[in-house]
Amino acid sequence: MIKHAFVLAVYLVSLPFAASAQLQLNGAGATFPYVLYSKWFDVYSKKSGIHFNYQSIGSGGGIKQVIEGTVDFGASDGPMTDQQLAEASAKRGSRVLHIPTTIGAVAIAYNLSLSQPLKLNPAVLADIFLGVIKRWNDPRIAEINPGVTLPDKPIVVVHRSDGSGTTAIFTDYLCKISGYWKRKYGQGTSVNWPKGTLGAKGNEGVAGQIKQLPGSIGYIELAYAEQNKLPYAAVQNYAGEYVLPTLAEVTRAAESAIGWIADDLRGSITQPGRGYPIAGLTWLLVLERQPDRAKGKALADFLRWALTEGQTYCAPLHYAPLPKVLADRALKAVARIRP
Repeated sequence: MIKHAFVLAVYLVSLPFAASAQLQLNGAGATFPYVLYSKWFDVYSKKSGIHFNYQSIGSGGGIKQVIEGTVDFGASDGPMTDQQLAEASAKRGSRVLHIPTTIGAVAIAYNLSLSQPLKLNPAVLADIFLGVIKRWNDPRIAEINPGVTLPDKPIVVVHRSDGSGTTAIFTDYLCKISGYWKRKYGQGTSVNWPKGTLGAKGNEGVAGQIKQLPGSIGYIELAYAEQNKLPYAAVQNYAGEYVLPTLAEVTRAAESAIGWIADDLRGSITQPGRGYPIAGLTWLLVLERQPDRAKGKALADFLRWALTEGQTYCAPLHYAPLPKVLADRALKAVARIRP
């Protein structure tokens, strides 16, 4: 009898673990943080028994699936608009929370063999993507790159063809530095690009095109530039400094723009007073009122881990950890999740 009771007790104690071991959280969205998220999901799955199925389909797709309720969480580098939040609330019966997870740099990668990193100021960078500057040896590029031999080659601009948070960050920056870009093309996860540009799907797709096409230039998350061994430009910031997208400069940018982050944790940190000027937060999008109690608890527990212990995985993968003040605000938002 005692033996049977002992076996039953062990069985009952093991039930929560068995249940959690079989639990799977489904998510979709941004490719921008995919390198980091893949690491997080692997480490946390081994730690907790929770499984993750994440589809890196782009931020636009992630937002859409959150609104439609086909995933447990979404991911985006561009915050949802007020209209999208209202639509999600109406369809899902709950407010969507923006939980910032990390900060990434949008690197301006190129395929040129140069003696030193290319320098680009805001005006020149905007005119390259507008198609005004068409060749690499243009005098305006040469002027800010003294001593660098620039090839007499056409510039091939590569951009994202899918709905993309990386595009949202980059076009947000372009709108701040170019009035013409703002009026003509605007900001968003997807825009109508100037004629003569080349589209590719995902950060990996843009990186692949740049790697294959001599004379090309495009915008990709820093981790993808590092993985593909692509050179990237030093961009002139608001203070007039030419800075590379290092983690130190991304952190400087975030710290100087922390006051721009709204109470609901949405916000832009492009073109701040100092640091690398093309950086952005990335968010996980979760319902405040969770429809599934077990999944809701598992998701909240994961987010608490990601905002604390998980931050130690950021820097080795070329992402900047959240400043503590922002991580603390994010933890308070997680506490509002109701399984």
